[in-house]
Amino acid sequence: MALKTINWGIAGPGWISSKFAKDLAHAEGAKLVAVGGRSLDKAESFAKQFDIPRAYGSLEELAADGEVDIVYIGTLHPAHKENALTLLRAGKAVLCEKPFTINAAEAEEMIRFARENGIFLMEAMWTRYLPPIRKVREWLAEGRIGEVRMVKADFGFNMGWAPESRLLDPKLGGGALLDAGIYPVSFASMLFGEQPAKIMSSARIGQTGVDEQFSLLFEYEGGRTAALNGAVQLGMVSDAYIYGTKGYIHAPNFLFGKMASLHVSGQEPILFEDGREPDGYYFEAEEAMNCLREGKLESAIMPLDETLAIMRTLDTIRAQWGLRYPADEQD
Repeated sequence: MALKTINWGIAGPGWISSKFAKDLAHAEGAKLVAVGGRSLDKAESFAKQFDIPRAYGSLEELAADGEVDIVYIGTLHPAHKENALTLLRAGKAVLCEKPFTINAAEAEEMIRFARENGIFLMEAMWTRYLPPIRKVREWLAEGRIGEVRMVKADFGFNMGWAPESRLLDPKLGGGALLDAGIYPVSFASMLFGEQPAKIMSSARIGQTGVDEQFSLLFEYEGGRTAALNGAVQLGMVSDAYIYGTKGYIHAPNFLFGKMASLHVSGQEPILFEDGREPDGYYFEAEEAMNCLREGKLESAIMPLDETLAIMRTLDTIRAQWGLRYPADEQD
């Protein structure tokens, strides 16, 4: 039996949206019907590239498209709140790129509106839906490595010195924590199922006023810990290790999730490999579509309460560094 077709729109015809659009072609039952942005020329160019029927020069026009069921927001994170609210007010379901917002206050406003009006909303933390990461969660649920006591996860890259880049611009929510750090922080949240009781952190604040690199140590009840690092000025080995009382799990280059290995004391290692060719953004789209087909207003894999809790954790970390964005002054 064929799945009910879900019509997609894309807000923001940029780089991450192009990756999502390319991968969406692999999602069963998905149809990309519209794209909207601040520039009609860019929207039309994007539409031509991905064979999208309609292009709009404003988000309001996209929101008014009666055929669109759900919109993927791929704009810069300072725009996420207003973009999402514009779409939610029009009754559109929303899949919003990470980081969900600049801060917890913005996230709370979006979530409250979606819940009060019964509209689907989900954070696009695509890593959670990748087959190797799902396998990791399966191994943990089965107790294969015993009680998880320690997690180590890093993600960093060297973008070069480009002070005009969004990644280093405080007005655009730049810095390593929101762009790279969201991955290890969300990964730890997924594994422990809670936020840390204690947070210790250190960051290098660069010339533009944002964090170029950071180190975090999370402490949970019972002495469990997570050591997380990220950077936008350092090329890092972006692996994750999960250590338990019976063994450990290794997820190389974890946020792209192509493989994972299980190491149990006294047993041969088990390797799980994912041979997919696409990046894997379509898995989150399939989760969102399944929720819509089943009448769910949020995903159990990436619940809104957890999204909000993660944003509060990020706020706490930035407060330790004294790093504030223009959006923080408005809330």
